[in-house]
Amino acid sequence: MTAIVQAVSLSKQVLSGEQPLTILFDASFTVMSGESLAIVGASGSGKSTLLGLLAGLDVPSSGTVKLNGTDLFALDEDGRARLRGALAGFVFQSFQLLPALSALENVMLPLELQGVADARLRAVESLREVGLTARAHHLPKHLSGGEQQRVALARAFVVHPKILFADEPTGNLDAETGSQIIDLMFELNRAQGTTLILVTHDEALAARCGRQLRLAAGKIV
Repeated sequence: MTAIVQAVSLSKQVLSGEQPLTILFDASFTVMSGESLAIVGASGSGKSTLLGLLAGLDVPSSGTVKLNGTDLFALDEDGRARLRGALAGFVFQSFQLLPALSALENVMLPLELQGVADARLRAVESLREVGLTARAHHLPKHLSGGEQQRVALARAFVVHPKILFADEPTGNLDAETGSQIIDLMFELNRAQGTTLILVTHDEALAARCGRQLRLAAGKIV
């Protein structure tokens, strides 16, 4: 197994009034290719901040992240975006679907951004894998929360990412729907051999991951 994500002395400070507030302290760890890692901890412990840094969506105050061997923060913003596009898929608590696009068009979008020729065919297949063939031409507002998260999963996995970053993927769903989404996420993950890094407060979801990283007040414990 090779290291696909390496956090090296990662810290994040922000200004709170005039005082610096440290959200994350000196985090160092490695995630191997194909591994599933749950980042857990109380609300405000720095979980989402850490995930954002690992994905290069935010910039650390010190330290760095290596994605598939490339130093994320040696790149400019465009370079980080290109690396993310090539390596990563994302699933968020709030679904993040574009409201004016149908389910199918939302799933096609990352492929079209990459200039993939058979984007529609691949998106149709990805929606079939999440059981939403019949809803392909519906707008997000006409889909239930569970259906929207299925579209988000289809969009994340359609690019065959090496890494899937998930931030509270069941946070806006009821228990039964959330459980179905978890099953689907792990099923797609196994089928594609993706590395899974997720933030969750759901202990049952965390327990399904191969490893847990617990944060308390910005520190790995």
